[in-house]
Amino acid sequence: MSDNRTLTNPAGLHDPTPFGYSHAASAPGELVFIGGQYASDTTGQVVAGDFAAQVERSLANLRTALAGVGLGFEHVVRLGSYIVDHDQEKLEILGTALHSAWSDRLPAQTLVGVAALALPGMLFEIDAVAARPLGTPEA
Repeated sequence: MSDNRTLTNPAGLHDPTPFGYSHAASAPGELVFIGGQYASDTTGQVVAGDFAAQVERSLANLRTALAGVGLGFEHVVRLGSYIVDHDQEKLEILGTALHSAWSDRLPAQTLVGVAALALPGMLFEIDAVAARPLGTPEA
């Protein structure tokens, strides 16, 4: 069986393979899938303590993962957001951050409230599906 996927783990992010995923995966065609990004440093450690700081760092890491495959926020068509102990205050913080990143051209999103995420201290994680414009080569 031939594996025609391209897996990308940009140098500016931690090595996610010990955790069982890649930062970005694409296949021939138009869609690129970005694995869950959280408030991690280049070693994979959670670096931000409060929820707002974790959202900002997670979005910065998402931007880095997208750039690693030659794309940007403008190419994102779907987000998956995961919030530990979700509440209205966290929803407002996330909404503000997403509007800051996408203005009024927000991608589709599914938000899931969860009891816990993969590592201690993680309060937020976000994944994305981006659409590569036709005729745009992979990075």
